[in-house]
Amino acid sequence: MKIEVLKSKIHRVRVTGADLNYIGSITIDPDLMEAANIIAGEKVQIVNISNGERLETYVIAGTRGAGEITLNGPAARKVQKGDVIIIISYAILDFEEAKNFRPTLIFPDEKTNKLT
Repeated sequence: MKIEVLKSKIHRVRVTGADLNYIGSITIDPDLMEAANIIAGEKVQIVNISNGERLETYVIAGTRGAGEITLNGPAARKVQKGDVIIIISYAILDFEEAKNFRPTLIFPDEKTNKLT
């Protein structure tokens, strides 16, 4: 049996931009991606603490060290610059393997989106 479990979480980062005219996705600072063990193209769930919205999209890398968190395309309608969000990814694992799996959780500075 396989189950879906939490793989990675970037907890409470501030949205730095929302670009409705971009094709789609969420742009994330590569420093945050690497720290959270998230790769470009990976499917993520976005939980907007500021308004309760939840959505799924995929990741693209932004500018390293900039603290960028930009929602692009239709997702830009679900957030505003300044909103606080959680970015979550999941993995499908064998049930027994999942018992010992430990997710990667990071808690950047909420004001700057920088790792502390």
